[in-house]
Formats: sequence, structure tokens, C-alpha cells
Amino acid sequence: MDSRPVALGARLKQYPSIQTIGFKPNFQDYSSQEQNLIMSAKKIYYPTAFYADLFNAMGKKTFPNFHTYKFALNKIKQTAAFNMLGIPHPETKIFYGKKQKQTILSFFSFPFIAKKAKGSSRGNDVYLIQNSEDLCLYLRNKGPAYIQEYFPIDRDMRIIIIGKKIRLSYWRIAAKDNFKTNISQGGAISFDPLPQKALNLAQLTALKCGWDDVGIDIIEHQKKFYVLEGNMKYGTKGFKKAGINYKKMMVNLILEDKV
Repeated sequence: MDSRPVALGARLKQYPSIQTIGFKPNFQDYSSQEQNLIMSAKKIYYPTAFYADLFNAMGKKTFPNFHTYKFALNKIKQTAAFNMLGIPHPETKIFYGKKQKQTILSFFSFPFIAKKAKGSSRGNDVYLIQNSEDLCLYLRNKGPAYIQEYFPIDRDMRIIIIGKKIRLSYWRIAAKDNFKTNISQGGAISFDPLPQKALNLAQLTALKCGWDDVGIDIIEHQKKFYVLEGNMKYGTKGFKKAGINYKKMMVNLILEDKV
């Protein structure tokens, strides 16, 4: 019987040491052999968001795990978790509907940060609101208003946790005249050492939230550390700059049963 690890998502399909079956939302579209592979596997790698909760309900282990998928691209749920778990997080409030949105300035003073609450990553749909005109433009967007305290910083920390360990960490430094530190928004990577308190906070956050494949963004302001968010769809440019082949690293972690 083929003992290779089984994956649904296509991330590692170029590596024959991983059996990548592919994603099919109709389970009956898998062949009998594929169905047997899926059902008999002790763990499914990259199960996709569609199947992650189904495998969780069945008691089958996955990587990434169910909790990691559930929090992906959902800033509202992450903020709720941080508040419930006592994880330091910038003051944040979500406003629903026209009446609630009219009260934003009762809770926040300019400048502040506004974001798209769901489905956004890599620094897209993040706005620095400096006046009423900026706020009016932002509120033209549909959906809840996700409003967050602004800290005047020029860098933050990206700490990537895979399994239970930090696999990479680095500073993200904003480009000139840009408040965003995202690499996709022109930010630069620095491998200067990160404060141990930030590394510890990232590991604690992943542990408390149940995340096992995440890039955690942390900022330091007035000697305090705050978690901005967890990115389940983190980029891999940092690995490339560090001389690490991300996909080969993941294959090795899987084959060594470290994730």
C-alpha cells in the first residue's frame, strides 16, 4: 500500500513524495481508489477550506488544522479571539449598519486605520483615515466598518509559525511616504534580530488560537507589543530572501512528521 502522505491542495503537487490528489467539491467525483486513500489516511495535508471542517467533524487530523482555516481572512473573528484570550491588540471596533457607522467618531479620533473586515490580504483594502473626507470614502465600501487604533510606526514584525515552531521571522519596513509595511506594498525585509518578547508573543498567540500555519504580524509601540493579525495566506518572499526553498522545506517537514 502506498504510504506517502496524502494532500488535496495543489501546493506541493510537483513533489512525487507527496500524493497530491487535488480538490473536488463533489466527493463522489474522486475515484474509488482516491476515496480510499483519503478516508484511510491518518492525516490530510492542505485539505482546503471546504474539507477542513468536514475532516475535523470526522476526527481526522489535517495540516493546516481546522482552526487555521476558520480564522483565515477574517479580521472580525481574529479580533474577537484576541480580546477573549487576552492577547494584546490595538483598540479595534467593528461597526455594522448605517446607524452604527455614524458613531465611529464617538469612539475614535483622527488619524485611525480602517480595513476591509473579511477577504483581504497583503495590505489591500487598508486605509489611513486622516479626516472626514477619508472616512466618507471608506464608508462607501459595503460590509462592516473595521476601525483600528493607529500607531505611527515605520516597521512591524512578521513571524511565521509552521507546526509549533517559528520557521522564519523578520522586520517589514515601510517604504517612504507609505504607512503600509507589506512587502507586496513596497515594504523591505530586514533580518535584524527581533525582540524575544515579540517572538514569545507570536508563539503564545498561535498556541492560544490553535493556529499551526500562520504569519503573525506584531508591532512595538511605546515598549509594548501588539498583535495586529494572523495571516494564513502569508507570502513567501521572506523565505526566498533568506535562501530557503519554501516548498522543499514544507515537503521535508511533512516527511519528517513535524507538521
